[in-house]
Amino acid sequence: MKRIKNNPHLTAKERTAISFPTRLLKEKNLLQGEILDFGCGFGFDTDQLQKEGYDIIGYDNYYRPEYPTKRFDTILCNYVLNVLEVEEQAEVLMSVSELLKPTGTAYFTVRRDLKFEGLRTHFVHKQPTYQCNVVLPYKSLFLNENCEIYEYRHFNKTDYKKEYEIVKGCPFCNLNPKVELICETATALAFFDGYPVSQGHTLIIPKRHVSSYFDLTTHEQRALWLMVNHCKKRLENLFHPDGFNVGINVGEAAGQSVFHVHIHLIPRYKGDVENPKGGVRGVIPGKMKY
Repeated sequence: MKRIKNNPHLTAKERTAISFPTRLLKEKNLLQGEILDFGCGFGFDTDQLQKEGYDIIGYDNYYRPEYPTKRFDTILCNYVLNVLEVEEQAEVLMSVSELLKPTGTAYFTVRRDLKFEGLRTHFVHKQPTYQCNVVLPYKSLFLNENCEIYEYRHFNKTDYKKEYEIVKGCPFCNLNPKVELICETATALAFFDGYPVSQGHTLIIPKRHVSSYFDLTTHEQRALWLMVNHCKKRLENLFHPDGFNVGINVGEAAGQSVFHVHIHLIPRYKGDVENPKGGVRGVIPGKMKY
């Protein structure tokens, strides 16, 4: 059966006034420093704030597709997540988190007036568009019957202990605030290994403390692999590796030393070992070559 293509860009609106969430954040003096309007649609908010002297640019996959090349103090993401399917939502969360400065704040606005979830035929364009309710594990800054605004900061820059069980002695449960995250979603995050095997060696972990990969929920497992794919693309752009090893240690007999699930994404480079044949078979000495 052919899958019906979602057309989220059709939900962009021609505005004549700044949108409610942007106006509220402006009134609260929360539009600070260098600002990005992520998923800006036609860009009215961006253009209006520029006229008012704000240091802001807009990005939209359809209407302003030049992807930002720097990080920002403040990021707005208004009414974007509600019209995306789950995997696309994760991509937006990861992109916003990696574009945010370690000291920055992002604001996600989602609709709270949806009565129907799923594909619908757009009233004006007569093409399929998707909509769904979205709940994020971030601080709720504002809520009424129409929308909710979430405040997001990098996971290790917040008091996340209130939301997750913190296991004493676990370095991932107590992630150092000085660690710069590569990206983050509602349930997972990625950062560079403190003791890298190679340049760009990355760890992808669930936020929830679980020892064994096989004890994660299916949703958590899927979130981790979406992040592996996302990080792989970033590492290719940063370091141009020639290959990758991807691995998970499960249990002491398999070499696990930190009992909080983590996936190793290890870039490989030609000549980094004399003969790489066998790859991950090398976890047992003598079994790498065959």
